[in-house]
Amino acid sequence: MSLKVGDKAPDFNLTIKTAEGPKKVKLSDNFGKRNTLLLFVPMAFTGICTKELCDVSQGLNAYTNLNATVYGISGDNPFAQEAWAQREKISVPLLADYDHAVARAYGIAYDSFLPEKNLGQSGVPKRSAFVVDRAGTVRYAWSSDNPGNLPNFDEIKSVLTKLA
Repeated sequence: MSLKVGDKAPDFNLTIKTAEGPKKVKLSDNFGKRNTLLLFVPMAFTGICTKELCDVSQGLNAYTNLNATVYGISGDNPFAQEAWAQREKISVPLLADYDHAVARAYGIAYDSFLPEKNLGQSGVPKRSAFVVDRAGTVRYAWSSDNPGNLPNFDEIKSVLTKLA
């Protein structure tokens, strides 16, 4: 079951690939400082995931101005994410949930991703969005079983405006 508004967001310590090499990012490092927008996407190098994170990248200043840090999270390894970000000019920091532990903790892991294609991939995150406030509480929660659906970014910005 997916997290709901009012739940405490599970903390995590995920890897990001930077120019200096891999480093860890901990959600709780934002607590007391900034709100956080977590955008879970099923897979790198796919059309809708690319569109979503490119669109958010182009409007990243709007989130920064609302005192929010944005992270994209997928089950891809950090080196694949880095290649994807460079190829598509994605500036949203991409965090690797390679073992799908965070997707499971947030209740958004597929039992079987695209079963009609017999991919046999469990744990892939559903396309989801969570706004976590500075106290670590979920203030917006959205998830879709359909990987083609995108979150409502106007709703997300409205929540962040109230929290700013």
